[in-house]
Amino acid sequence: MRAGTTIRRSLWRWRRNPLRRREDVLEAWILLIVWLVVALAGPVAGVLAAHASAHGAAQRRAERHSATATLVSDVSGSPLSTGTTGGRIEATVRWTAPDGTRHSALGTRHSGKIPVDEAMKAGSRVTVWTDHRNQLTTAPPTTAQAGVDAAFMGAASSFAVVTAAAAGYYGARVVLNRRRRAAWEHEWQDVGSQWGRAAS
Repeated sequence: MRAGTTIRRSLWRWRRNPLRRREDVLEAWILLIVWLVVALAGPVAGVLAAHASAHGAAQRRAERHSATATLVSDVSGSPLSTGTTGGRIEATVRWTAPDGTRHSALGTRHSGKIPVDEAMKAGSRVTVWTDHRNQLTTAPPTTAQAGVDAAFMGAASSFAVVTAAAAGYYGARVVLNRRRRAAWEHEWQDVGSQWGRAAS
């Protein structure tokens, strides 16, 4: 209802009218541009953001690989275990790279610390995720998670464009209203001075 009222109030600025000011025509052009931005740039921004998010998730899935790691020592009371994460304890694990190597190019064994359940024993096997350098990393998003993230990023980008366009319009309208009020005050002063001369 408000949108329809705003459109009807704005359309009269395109018609020839003795009351129409330059600021009214300028506001009509600004409103037209804003609607074009909302109708065109908003959806395009959403599609591009969703595509970029989905592409990034697919790239992470392609670059990260799962591996089976072995716990170096008992977790409970182990001097190698440090810190806690949500009731889990960080402990050192070793793993074999996806290419079958047990050592890196520097000759060191593939090892690192990950959060594991308490009371796990040395030799227990856990799943880890590694990047293209065989360094520990987080698990990549699943296809479902990637879809949700892409949809969220698309919607957020579209909303950001619409919000920016609306803010720009209302900011311009504030400036134009100030100019209109200043013009009205100046005209009223001219009219008042003419009344004074007529009365004398």
